[in-house]
Amino acid sequence: MAQNEFIVDSNVTYEVSETGTTLVTHEIFLENAFSTLYATSYSLNLENIEANNVQARSATGQQLSVNTAKDGDRTNIKIEFTDAVVGRGKSRHFFVTYENTSFASKTGEVWEISIPKLSSDSSFRSYQATLKVPLKFGLEAYISPKPDSSEEQANTRVYTFSKNDLVKTGVTAGFGEFQVFTYTLNYHLENPLARSAETEIALPPDTAFQKVYLRSINPEPLTIRIDEDGNWLASYKLTSRQRLDVVVTGEVQIFASERKFPKPTDEVLASNLQTSNYWETNDLQIKALAQELKTPRAIYDYVWQNLKYDYDRVRPNVERLGAKGALLTPTNSICMEFTDLFIALSRAAGIPAREINGYAYTENPEIQPLSLVADVLHSWPEYWDDTRGAWIPVDPTWASTTGGVNFFDKLDLRHFTFVIHGEDALKPYAPGSYKLGANPQKDVFVFFGKLSTDQTSYPQIKATFKPGVLFFNSSINISIRNPGPSAYYSFYPEIYFDSKLHSRDYIEVLPPFSSYEMDVKVPYSFFGKDTPNVVKIVVDGSDLSLSTNKNRVIITSLTITFIIITIFIIVILIRLKWKNKLQAAFRKARESIYSKREMGRSTSERP
Repeated sequence: MAQNEFIVDSNVTYEVSETGTTLVTHEIFLENAFSTLYATSYSLNLENIEANNVQARSATGQQLSVNTAKDGDRTNIKIEFTDAVVGRGKSRHFFVTYENTSFASKTGEVWEISIPKLSSDSSFRSYQATLKVPLKFGLEAYISPKPDSSEEQANTRVYTFSKNDLVKTGVTAGFGEFQVFTYTLNYHLENPLARSAETEIALPPDTAFQKVYLRSINPEPLTIRIDEDGNWLASYKLTSRQRLDVVVTGEVQIFASERKFPKPTDEVLASNLQTSNYWETNDLQIKALAQELKTPRAIYDYVWQNLKYDYDRVRPNVERLGAKGALLTPTNSICMEFTDLFIALSRAAGIPAREINGYAYTENPEIQPLSLVADVLHSWPEYWDDTRGAWIPVDPTWASTTGGVNFFDKLDLRHFTFVIHGEDALKPYAPGSYKLGANPQKDVFVFFGKLSTDQTSYPQIKATFKPGVLFFNSSINISIRNPGPSAYYSFYPEIYFDSKLHSRDYIEVLPPFSSYEMDVKVPYSFFGKDTPNVVKIVVDGSDLSLSTNKNRVIITSLTITFIIITIFIIVILIRLKWKNKLQAAFRKARESIYSKREMGRSTSERP
């Protein structure tokens, strides 16, 4: 009623202590618009805001009378003025302070701060908000909207925001290097065939923004492989008609910024530009929109501003409308449609994009109760940023449901990736989808937690020596197993023959509970000249040495040499013996012939 009679300027400071209690200070300048009117009181209305220890004082330090009254969710703070400030343009300068314990809270490893938005019908001529956060809270993980300024002052990080920012959304911020969730995932498998068969389940994978620790998989899989999209797929062999329940437990670190991570190949990026049943990149309307929007940010803004979230569709096994369906019925969208439209528009614009299906912690009262009793997961898109060399997650769904909170420049620390859909819009299926029976139970359990002290994997090396056939090379079968809990990246198994490096392999990634197999040929050489005594396998600080039985090679060589020499001597002796016999026979034959000739000559000489 009095807003045309007075001009109000306000600076509000939210100073968060290390315990999480926030001291809120409203600095108010109340200026008279008329010479005949002056204020005798001022009321500050707070909606859904707890106000404790309310006080007021003038700029000179004089305590002012304060009356606080609650009416439902609204708190009214009324300050009484005992003196008169008269005259047009005259101003009263005073402060109102109170404490609040809900603006800042620690969830898991992250301090989260939420400052309420300013009423759109507020009559302030100018309004500025300042947020002060202890440096002990850690690094800034995300903050929305972008502050007008930020700086560090005396162990405090200080942010300022303008009136326009606060009227739209208020301020949401998170501080900490990473968030930690613990999880238990249940999978129910069945082989309906009359013969044995293999099947795979999808485990939460590592990404540029998350690191997964697999504490246990019961029963353990045959192996775990990584597909082209980066999914971790564990394989099991089931006998005829067998049912099998698999339980997976562990933790995950969700990071505020991308970390060093293997980049996809050009072929994979090209496959993330293709059309599909849900990402209709060849549709004329989608192509036209993509040519108009062009950039990931413009596409993100278009999606969250034009689609409307339909809470009535939030239920298990809901029909997926796809990108085209989202455009045709924009008011009937849930996270799948927000995601599908972003992907289709991005791909049509030549930007590789893909879907993430997983868990996202929310305090939205319309969604949270369902997620507690059913495995209703969340989906959000990622686009490839060539400059940053990473898949960048964004969430246009939450931008829409929060009235425009910025989930583009930095996603919060509440999104936990279960599966990645790039080449295929449906597979692999996310945890929570492996169910049996008409009334399936809840199988996905995720909670804020802490990392276990055991975070590092140590490789297990096994080697089996396989002697070769005589005169042929032997071989060593080497198995490098990752027993968990985390994946190995970019390591080089080295093979030494005695102390000399023989070969060096490269393994880009080895998931937990998986193995890498390799064979090494051990050369056979006469007298063991080129045969090593010991083959040593070195993997990331671990090593295993294996004897090649070189002495056996030497003894075998000596034995063979002895046999050959013996045979050679025998052959020579035999040859000499036969030679002597032949020579004797020849002599005897010559002597016989000579004797006959002599006898013939004697006969012819007789008279």
